[in-house]
Amino acid sequence: MGPSQGSTLSADVISLVDTLPLLAKTLIAGGAAGAVAKTAVAPLERIKILLQTRTNDFSTLGVSHSLKKVLQCDGPLGFYKGNGASVIRIIPYAALHYMTYEVYRDWILENDLPLGSGPVVDLVAGSAAGGTAVLCTYPLDLARTKLAYQVSDSGQSFRGGANGFYRQPAYSGIKEVLTMAYKEGGPRGLYRGIGPTLIGILPYAGLKFYIYEELKRHVPEEHQNSVRMHLPCGALAGLFGQTLTYPLDVVRRQMQVENLQPMTSDGSNKRYKNTFDGLSTIVRSQGWRQLFAGLSINYIKIVPSVAIGFAVYESMKSWLRIPPRERSKPA
Repeated sequence: MGPSQGSTLSADVISLVDTLPLLAKTLIAGGAAGAVAKTAVAPLERIKILLQTRTNDFSTLGVSHSLKKVLQCDGPLGFYKGNGASVIRIIPYAALHYMTYEVYRDWILENDLPLGSGPVVDLVAGSAAGGTAVLCTYPLDLARTKLAYQVSDSGQSFRGGANGFYRQPAYSGIKEVLTMAYKEGGPRGLYRGIGPTLIGILPYAGLKFYIYEELKRHVPEEHQNSVRMHLPCGALAGLFGQTLTYPLDVVRRQMQVENLQPMTSDGSNKRYKNTFDGLSTIVRSQGWRQLFAGLSINYIKIVPSVAIGFAVYESMKSWLRIPPRERSKPA
């Protein structure tokens, strides 16, 4: 392809981008940000889920030994088990999250709600956007967790053995997970664990956008579009937001895989009645430390994940020629 053909193609792409509606551009930017960020940290996310849910198998191993165990049992591709469901979920989730954040934020500012025009607007808009995105994509998050929970037993069948492995239903993919969840619990089965997810995502998503936008306000105008600015601001936003809501993430994951857990003495699976019952039961039966199982690896994961997400989102906004929005005023 010659230089003239390349410039013509580039002009055609720019022309096509300019014809897209603003909301479509925001959806594309958000979806791309989510997919890149989630794939970049997929191995760490898998280990975190195993530490949160396989309390007999992984809780005493730590991060490095857990990585070795997954490599031994599932091979290199084991680090990405469930990542297909995760990416399929994260693209619409992130697209909706970023897009509805912009919509809610603009709506709040345009309707002069009694929230002022400062960082509280980012907090409320971020929380509402997080709740909207979770409700629309939660079944895929359920599928991702169930797939990530499965660990090969190398052809052996254990039940109560020293290594704590149990023969589990071997889900072959997303469709089978969702089909079985629906058969077991109907529509409610597809939303098992939605309670702690919403309770956790509302403050987390709100704090993430609040802290990110608040940090950006202290950056000189000429550096507002710098990737080197987006990365640290996004990293700090994710770090603070996730720390405050992490125990709810543990409850959510354990509720999602209850039907895969070993049977109790009465022949039933453990069932948490609700979020607060889950919190109290985990503390009582597994110890309070279990509420923070995987937190260290989550710090390793969440910092690059959120940082990459915000950096890609801002870069995509620039590439898609999304006009700068009105900046919130300091409170």
